Amino acid sequence: MKAIIADDEPLLAQSLKAALGEVWPELEVAIVVPNGLEAVQAAERLRPDVAFLDIQMPGLTGLEAAAEIADRMGEAAPAIVFVTAYDEYATKAFEVAAVDYVLKPVALERLATTVTRLKAKQRGFDELARQLRALGSLAPKGEPLRQVRAGAGNAVKLIPIDEVCYFQAADKYTTVVSAAGEELIRTPLKELAAQLPEGFQQVHRGTIVNLKEVAAAVRDEAGRISLRLRNRKETLAVSRVYAELFRAM
Repeated sequence: MKAIIADDEPLLAQSLKAALGEVWPELEVAIVVPNGLEAVQAAERLRPDVAFLDIQMPGLTGLEAAAEIADRMGEAAPAIVFVTAYDEYATKAFEVAAVDYVLKPVALERLATTVTRLKAKQRGFDELARQLRALGSLAPKGEPLRQVRAGAGNAVKLIPIDEVCYFQAADKYTTVVSAAGEELIRTPLKELAAQLPEGFQQVHRGTIVNLKEVAAAVRDEAGRISLRLRNRKETLAVSRVYAELFRAM
């Protein structure tokens, strides 16, 4: 597992890093940053499993950084642990779904308890994924996907494949867009494409659409084609590679 640390006090940040090395030697601390904004940027860039955040930091506080990380990363957001000298923020910390709240100076015994909670959380996700596979929610090799599994906080949301309007590539992840909203999954678009049933068509390098959801194909003055959808307000651009598929619509 990989972690980031955000604390505007360098000595305390390095002390936490050293303590983690003692109680969780297999954890990789990928970066230590001095403020909340850099914590958000590091989380998006490095995709850590855990973020250890001080609360009182310049720019964005730890609470604000945690909320921003959750908004930007969705299911891919790391587990959050607040490490702070102020105990009055504990209630707010758990309102943003923090795994734990540790007071400075950090005691090794207390930090070990936090590590145990983080490992248990990860085991819970792994076991849930195993159970979903056993129930057939992930497509067996050679069979088309029947539903998509997306994280939603501490739960897993199952989206029937027929309800998907389109899939959009998002870095190493994929956004699943339906009439009900958007969810982020960890499966790259290229890997997902091989599991989709008939009726799904790639229309752009980063977009696969459910043809049942296409209401019309519209051509602009420059000859570019875009798709109007039945259950979404946005339109989807069609690259020239796939334009011939929709010229008759």
